[in-house]
Amino acid sequence: MNPRWWGNNPGNVLVVPNRHVENLFELDRLQAAAIHETARRIALAMTFAYPCQGVTTRQNNGPGADQEVWHYHLHVFPRRRDDGFYGSDARMTEAEERQPYAELLRGVL
Repeated sequence: MNPRWWGNNPGNVLVVPNRHVENLFELDRLQAAAIHETARRIALAMTFAYPCQGVTTRQNNGPGADQEVWHYHLHVFPRRRDDGFYGSDARMTEAEERQPYAELLRGVL
């Protein structure tokens, strides 16, 4: 579970490879396939576990794309129509707030 949540989209997940690569440009095919298969599984689980209508994935590469963390990671956000996701502010959460969302996902995965 990502500790940083955006607006009306609680419960977002980060898919992070164990082997360090800085960004998308450094991923090899096998690593990319594994990351996206994991993101697909998380996305499907979200549609069952959360009251969401879809998902958005997000990933930034390089300074021109506002990459802040220099280790590849892929965000998977639960989405609902007109949820105001784009342009919403992020906030940090505590583990207690994230726990119910993690349990819901675990129950489906």
